[in-house]
Amino acid sequence: MINTKKNDSRSRRFLTQLVLTLCVLGLPALLTGCPKNDGRPDSRIGISERPAASPSPAMVPGAVAFNGERAMDHVRKQVEIGPRTPGSPELAKTREYIVNTLKSSGLAVSTDEFTSSTPLGPKKMANITAEVPGESKDVIMITSHYDTKVFKDMLFVGANDPGASVGTLLELGRVLGASQPKPKLTYWLVFFDGEESFCGGWDDCSKPNAPDNTYGSRHYVSQLRKNNELSRVRTLILLDMMGYKDLELGRDTMSTRWLQDIIWRKGRELGHGKIFVDRPEGVGGDDHEPFLRAGVDSVDLIQLDGYPYWHRVDDTLDKISPQSMKIVGDVVLASLPRVEEYLQNKRRQ
Repeated sequence: MINTKKNDSRSRRFLTQLVLTLCVLGLPALLTGCPKNDGRPDSRIGISERPAASPSPAMVPGAVAFNGERAMDHVRKQVEIGPRTPGSPELAKTREYIVNTLKSSGLAVSTDEFTSSTPLGPKKMANITAEVPGESKDVIMITSHYDTKVFKDMLFVGANDPGASVGTLLELGRVLGASQPKPKLTYWLVFFDGEESFCGGWDDCSKPNAPDNTYGSRHYVSQLRKNNELSRVRTLILLDMMGYKDLELGRDTMSTRWLQDIIWRKGRELGHGKIFVDRPEGVGGDDHEPFLRAGVDSVDLIQLDGYPYWHRVDDTLDKISPQSMKIVGDVVLASLPRVEEYLQNKRRQ
């Protein structure tokens, strides 16, 4: 809320805000005084101006398009397996399915196995990485976790958490694997193990420097440091709980603003303004947090507050929409050229 003391000051501020709002809505041609577009977020309005639309695999004639029904098939396969908790035979079966699907898309796939100390004892886990080679060794990561939360008192199949994000990421792999020419930057499609807490709440069993969550993403960051590859990773896009049939994505308050601005603006340009909405989404922690702490710009696409079936027995297939997954897939694909451009310009500065 703006604090004003005089009527004339209040009027001037109202008119200034009106002009900036219309600029954000893409009407600068009708106005004077719109901020200059330099490709960077404008701190006065919280969003950079609208750039020219960039081509993406989903927009180029003849290119492979994202298929929501294919993504839905991937969700269905996961749900049929049942609960997929870390260290379980069911998660091993899911991992085999993910790896085989990525390889069928022509992608090189690697698996990193490790053991984590958890409140339920040592658990064997494994992260999965598929690579789409680019012109540069700089990396954009697109990620999801693939484990379901441990519940002793219910059969939790996690259709949205994480079935939908896994299905969307697998379909993104098919599209990116078939796209020509090479992207400017290299893409890593990463499936994290052990995102969920083993205790009831996210931090119920966390200890200093030993959270009971994000086991896979924290291990991934540690391996990047160990292998001197952390500087290669320029940004991370996290998909989590974004397949609900009544999809609405607010802005996660932890996410990097310039990256969030690009994706939300592209969502509006593609006609999905009612889904990519300008309201805060309080997440409180997710697989992007270890990367943010390591200095990697990151964004989380998640519907948490508005999903009434989170960690409930009825997080089932009937809550998921192929159209919602397609919208997210299309918006991510259409945003990637602009993300590449931003990162390359930043590298040259």
